[in-house]
Order: sequence, then C-alpha cells, then structure tokens
Amino acid sequence: MKFIYIYPTVLFFSLATSQNIGINTTNPQEELHVSGNTSTIRVEGLNEINNVNNLGEQSTSRVFVNEFGDLVLGEMTDNVQLIFDSENYLQDVANPTSLILQTGEGDGFSQAGIPTLGIAASFTLTAPAVVEINYSVSWTVGKNFSATKKIDDYRARTVQTGVYFRRDNYMGPAVINDYFGNPINGGALCITSTCSEQAGLIAINGQIYNNESKTEGEYKSYRNSASDYVVLGPGTYTPMFAAQLAVGDTNATGAVKMYLGVDKDEMQVIAHYFN
Repeated sequence: MKFIYIYPTVLFFSLATSQNIGINTTNPQEELHVSGNTSTIRVEGLNEINNVNNLGEQSTSRVFVNEFGDLVLGEMTDNVQLIFDSENYLQDVANPTSLILQTGEGDGFSQAGIPTLGIAASFTLTAPAVVEINYSVSWTVGKNFSATKKIDDYRARTVQTGVYFRRDNYMGPAVINDYFGNPINGGALCITSTCSEQAGLIAINGQIYNNESKTEGEYKSYRNSASDYVVLGPGTYTPMFAAQLAVGDTNATGAVKMYLGVDKDEMQVIAHYFN
C-alpha cells in the first residue's frame, strides 16, 4: 500500500505556509516527490482511450509542457511512430529477384528482394523525421546455388548488405540525398550490377564467408543485421535491400551465386518527428 505524507512547514514571522507532498518517501524534497526505483505516474487523460494524440501501444507518444505548465501529448509531428515491424519483410524465394552475383573487390552492390507486402510496404512521412531502420536479413551462397556444389576454393568472401529507399512503392526512383540535400551516408553507391542506378545506402554491414569442402560446411541460414538512421523529408518511401558478394580473386572460382531473403527477414522502421 502506498501512503501520501504531507509535511507542512511554518515560516516564522510570516503567514505563508508551504507544503511538500511525498509518495513512497517520508522526506519529500520538492512540492511533489515520487520516490522508488520502479515508481510510475499515470495520467488517464493522456491514455489511448481518452486522448486522440496518443499513438497507441505500438508507438511512443511524447509528453510536453505547454505555455500554462500543463502536461500534454504532442501532436503527431512531435511523436515517435512505429511505421511497421515485419517479421518476414522479403519474399522467401531463390529466383532472379533475389539473386546476387559474385563480383571482385569494390562497391558491387545489387538490389535484391521484393517486399512481401508489395506496395503496402511503403510509408508516408507528414513532416521531416529521423527514420530509424533495424533489420536482420538472410542469405545463402554456393556454386550455381546447389547443395552439392558448395564453395571449396579456400577463398574468403565478403557478404555485405544495406538498405536504401525508393520513392512511393518498390518500383519508384531511388533516394540519393537526405532531407537537408546531403548525400546519404556520404555518397551514392551502385545498386545494380552495371551501376545503371545509384542510391544512398545506410545500415551497411557484412561478414566473411569461407568454406573448403564440397560436402561439408554450411551454405545457408546466414544473417546480416544492422541499425542506422537517416533524415528524410515529407513523402512516401519504401525501404529496399541491396547486397554484394565480393572476392579478391575471381579466377577459377566458378559461377558463385548468393540469394538474399530466402528465410525470415525482419524489418523495423521507426519515424522520429522533429519539426
């Protein structure tokens, strides 16, 4: 049971009286002092049922102080919004839409994967926002992508993945600059094997793959995970994946291929509105 202790303090030679209210404390240091490492405060006027500015359980609604000193919920443009949190963002296929061909050293990224939600994977920003991306994407690799033709040339390969944005749906133009007009992540990278298209990649992450046996060793169920931020302006966007499979020497390596998104692939997009 929680008790509220009210401690009056009498100021001598004055008729003024001040009172401090303490919750879970017998020695309140402020006019209202809530003590306890796990203490909480609930204001029912700010909850999802009673306040239209509360974004609900899937998002975070910020509390502000207005000009009168009242605690209020910010408007939509002041809040943090969970755009979507998909546990399987890409279609689970091993076909040309998810294929990444091996390249030599360099920025040989290629776009790969189609969102499971199709055009519904897009999101709309009503104001400038810091967009947070968190992902975990799967990949497989091998000679001609065959379980009996695993890579066995003793050569280490780099598998890198990243996220870029397209305007409107997943077939729209790629985004190169952020809200302020600055190149995303310092400059655009190729997202097609012929570099016919470029985009600003964020959340670039990778790992090394090496296998020396045709029959042993894994060739699937690998994952790359990363998080990153970018400032985007008002508009509709679709997050997309790009990846590269690079090796230092391509001589006599055979037709090595990688497929992206053949298993469950998580994608989380959070908008932090600031203007």
